[in-house]
Amino acid sequence: MTRGVAATGENGLMTENLDLAAATTTSRSSRRLLWGIFALAAFVVAADQLSKWWAETNLGGGKNIPIIGDLLSFQLVYNPGAAFSIGEEFTWVLTIIAALAVVAITWYASQVESRAWGIALGMLLGGAITHLGDRLFRDPGFARGHVVDFINYNGYFIGNIADIALVGGAIMIVIISLMGIASKPEPVETDSADAAATPPTATPPTAQ
Repeated sequence: MTRGVAATGENGLMTENLDLAAATTTSRSSRRLLWGIFALAAFVVAADQLSKWWAETNLGGGKNIPIIGDLLSFQLVYNPGAAFSIGEEFTWVLTIIAALAVVAITWYASQVESRAWGIALGMLLGGAITHLGDRLFRDPGFARGHVVDFINYNGYFIGNIADIALVGGAIMIVIISLMGIASKPEPVETDSADAAATPPTATPPTAQ
């Protein structure tokens, strides 16, 4: 009887060790995914800011460079508002919204364990950060900066690389949500009843 209880204790300890190892592996994988999200966001920021530097250097004086006829061209404008120049008189409000978006996306990114969600959030985070940078540090002043736009879509609106990342990330989230891909897999519950029903391994008592 005593030997059976000892064996059961050993099995319980082994189960706890396996759970601890699985948790450690999951934690490491989550950290790697989070760093990947930050790396993707940094790439979006770099691409957006470099392209804006190019636009300001080469598209001054109202220059328009056709790329695909009238469908797509490069034309430099400074946008104090949001998409489609909405809210031009409330630039500081858009700055606050952008800052809150960066905080919210960063927090949510630290919770996800799905690569697909990680890619989408990395794109959103990069777009939000680079827009926030424009609002904070560009003319005409701190927290009132105008966003540099230069990709003209047939006159309907003019955007930038950050807009492409934001729209792409948002579309990707819609698609993976419709596909049923969860941002964080449901935890697997162990069946304690089955574990309790497993007969303990006992060593037959030796003859006295």
